[in-house]
Amino acid sequence: MRKYREIAKTYLKTQLAWRADVIFNMVFTVGRILFAFLLWRVIFAQKETVAGFTFHGMLSYYIISSFFTQLEMSHGISEEIAAEIRNGIFSKYIVIPVNVEGYFAAMELGVVLFYLFFDFAAAFIWIFLFGIEFAIIEDGLIIACALVMVLLGLFFMVQLNFFLGILTFKYEEISTFLMIKNNLAALVTGSIVPLALFPDTVVSFMRFLPFYYVTYLPSMLLTGRCADEAARGLAVLACWCVILQAAIGIAWRRYAKNYDGVGI
Repeated sequence: MRKYREIAKTYLKTQLAWRADVIFNMVFTVGRILFAFLLWRVIFAQKETVAGFTFHGMLSYYIISSFFTQLEMSHGISEEIAAEIRNGIFSKYIVIPVNVEGYFAAMELGVVLFYLFFDFAAAFIWIFLFGIEFAIIEDGLIIACALVMVLLGLFFMVQLNFFLGILTFKYEEISTFLMIKNNLAALVTGSIVPLALFPDTVVSFMRFLPFYYVTYLPSMLLTGRCADEAARGLAVLACWCVILQAAIGIAWRRYAKNYDGVGI
């Protein structure tokens, strides 16, 4: 455990060398909320509620979902793994005395911890700058369920990107897989628009997908909605994590043995 803690600390410190990334991360967070503010102010000028949301409730959702979306930064894992396998330098992870997947999970933890403060800062700036009546549930159990779901969601995304990355052992180019994953996640996580605006049949289908529970459901829970889905959400997401972990084990045993450490 100590080895992984040191890896996380190392990557946390590494982020200090990329100050421009910090600035752009906050700009993207603020920009996403600004877009929502301008769009929904026009829409709510014509009506008081939309899909059960008030204006401030909708902005509260966007602040929370944007915060969670910016924390999810594991997309770089698949790209880094793919590039290093192709360049023949992935061996450095295999020879160190740590689990390779654990290494990338610890790396992601260090990055998330670093950006956590700045994402909080961006959210608070919006709440106070625009006088938003921030709506958040006061039920401690629901809050705890939402936070556990967020952690499971972040872990699932690390698993998914690690799995897609090691597919490079078998397929030299995985850009198609990444494109499908990125577009599907952008839609089903509710980071573009709340899924409550979709038809019930579409939302019912999305509940079978893990992305539904990564950002959208935790954000809804914290704004006082969908409380009846909390327990089921944890169970479904946990099942997806178990399934994906099994897939990682199979892919690693089947494909990594063919890697000779000199690139593709």
